[in-house]
Amino acid sequence: MPGATDHLRSRLWTAILRRRASQWLLALAPLVLAAYLLAASSLAAAVAICVIWIIADALRWRRRIGQQWPSWLNAAIPQLEDSSTLLAEDAKTPIAKLQQQRLHARLAEVLTDADYQAIARARSKLAILPLVLSLAATGAAAAWHGKQTTAAPPPATAQANKPIVDGEVHLRVTPPAYTGVAPFETGARDIQIPQYSEVRWCINNPRGAQAAVELGDGQTLAIDKDCAKLRVEDSLFWRVRGVASTRYNIRVTPDQAPQVTIIEPTELIHLLPKDAKSVQLAVSTKDDYAIVRASLHMTLARGSGENIRFSDKEVPLPQSTDPKSRSWKKQWTLAELGMEPGDELYFFLRATDNAPSPHTAQSPTYTLRLPGPDAESLESTALPSAVKPENLRSQRQVILDTEQLLADLKAHPDMPQATLRNRSENIASDQAKLRLRYGQFLGEESSLFGDEEHEEHEHHQGAGGAQPGSEIAIMKEFGHAHDQEGNATIFDPQTKAVLKRALAAMWDAEKSLRTISLKTALPPEYKALDAIKELQAAERVYLHRTAFVPPALKEEKRMTGDMVGAMSYKRAQGVASDTVPAEVRELVQALSQDGVLPALWSKAARDAITARITDQEQKLSAQRAVQDVQDGCVPCRAELRAWLRGTLADAPVLLQARPSADTPFSKAWSSKEQAK
Repeated sequence: MPGATDHLRSRLWTAILRRRASQWLLALAPLVLAAYLLAASSLAAAVAICVIWIIADALRWRRRIGQQWPSWLNAAIPQLEDSSTLLAEDAKTPIAKLQQQRLHARLAEVLTDADYQAIARARSKLAILPLVLSLAATGAAAAWHGKQTTAAPPPATAQANKPIVDGEVHLRVTPPAYTGVAPFETGARDIQIPQYSEVRWCINNPRGAQAAVELGDGQTLAIDKDCAKLRVEDSLFWRVRGVASTRYNIRVTPDQAPQVTIIEPTELIHLLPKDAKSVQLAVSTKDDYAIVRASLHMTLARGSGENIRFSDKEVPLPQSTDPKSRSWKKQWTLAELGMEPGDELYFFLRATDNAPSPHTAQSPTYTLRLPGPDAESLESTALPSAVKPENLRSQRQVILDTEQLLADLKAHPDMPQATLRNRSENIASDQAKLRLRYGQFLGEESSLFGDEEHEEHEHHQGAGGAQPGSEIAIMKEFGHAHDQEGNATIFDPQTKAVLKRALAAMWDAEKSLRTISLKTALPPEYKALDAIKELQAAERVYLHRTAFVPPALKEEKRMTGDMVGAMSYKRAQGVASDTVPAEVRELVQALSQDGVLPALWSKAARDAITARITDQEQKLSAQRAVQDVQDGCVPCRAELRAWLRGTLADAPVLLQARPSADTPFSKAWSSKEQAK
């Protein structure tokens, strides 16, 4: 039965084809995608080879199916009892024909689409080599294309692909030498160039009358045999005179300041471990053209109080193969930095580019802090312990008293309850007094040297003890008090946060001591001590040196008594520092009508736009509106008026009243107006 056998082989071929098609697509897709995106003609040969391989692979599997499909069926379908070979031969005897009929009937019942797919998966394994070769060819083409792009001229040159035609205006652009951008020529089109580039408008084989270029800022340049040239500082547009519909933009890319980054450490204040032997510093700086100088500035602070010494050091960053960037990562030993326990190192990165007027960028100041040996807290070291008053006991002494009480309680479990409560209350009182003392720095009311109940009683009297309705009472009720917690501005927010953390811990310890929970009181006591130590360690504050340097007097004026040119500048009161020109105000009013505009209106409009609009794209749009109105476009007046009104939004306002003369005529006139 050849027809049934052909149907069987066809279904096997379909399953194998579906299985192999995914592998063919995986091998062909990277090559086709790379050839389309990179426009690489070199990949055409690789694509052709891949297509030939696909065709050869399909023919090979077609031949294998024709030769091996009986053995595939025997291995996949045990119910066939290894009799599939009978289907591939022509039956000559009645018994053979009967056996073929039985096999076909059994195949119709047993063999399903899932079986065909299982056979295809078992026989057609995933071919890794073609996919690897395809990806390798794609990667090589991408690398070659990237190398060609890097070796190509900068973007400004890459855009200059419009052909130059005789008789038409074309551009010759010469960027500044320090940018490293090569000069280029292009036809009339939109371009982007570095700031301070020299642009020339030229014509090859000029025809007819002399051509001229109209710029967006109102200038008109005649194109002669030496071309028309301009040193471009801001973005502008231009057109050839007489061709009002075609404008071309010249966008300027300003030279940016270097970008400096401190990579390691990541915190502005980095606390080193006590046993630290080294520290890693990593810095990086980048610029759009080149970096000529980059250095790491270090300042080492040693000592405390008024006996603090500073030593400065500057370390230049090593140059790299890329002049646009410098990176440095080094593991410094503390001996190289000169740091000892208790010292602080302040460092920042400074970089300068290669512009004619160099830009300098500086990173924030980072701090490396190496803890010193443990010292007594501030209040315990300020006074000798032998003569220390009870109300100035230190946080460390509170901890020692609490630990001593715990030890005594462990040694004498039968300690009287009254004695235990009395000693715990005394420690709690010491903790409360210490808390009130530190609370003064946050503006809290303190009862350190007075009776708390008496002060509380006075606090509830009218306006702090003053007579109700008196001047003092009114001032205290409605005035602004600077001794409140939120208004205490003697410390920075970070120091306030540490103080609040210490006070909260002291308050928790006091509550535990009041309830005779000694073990619960120790953790907040240690937490308060750590906060106090942190405050002591932050007693040094690093600030960049900033000072006013007055201008030097001329030597010939010294000791002469001549004050001309030596007095400070004084501005007259009531005079605005900057006023909107009257011609601009008149132009805004005139643009709301269809009448004749004031004389020299275009110059006033362009000057206002140049002086008051900083965004380059907005400035180009406003200058286009000026040129449109100048060409006679009446509907364009509304757009220009909107741009000019936008420039007047930040106009200064004179708030002082102007003096007016009170004459007999003005009095008579005002009385006449009132009589009406």
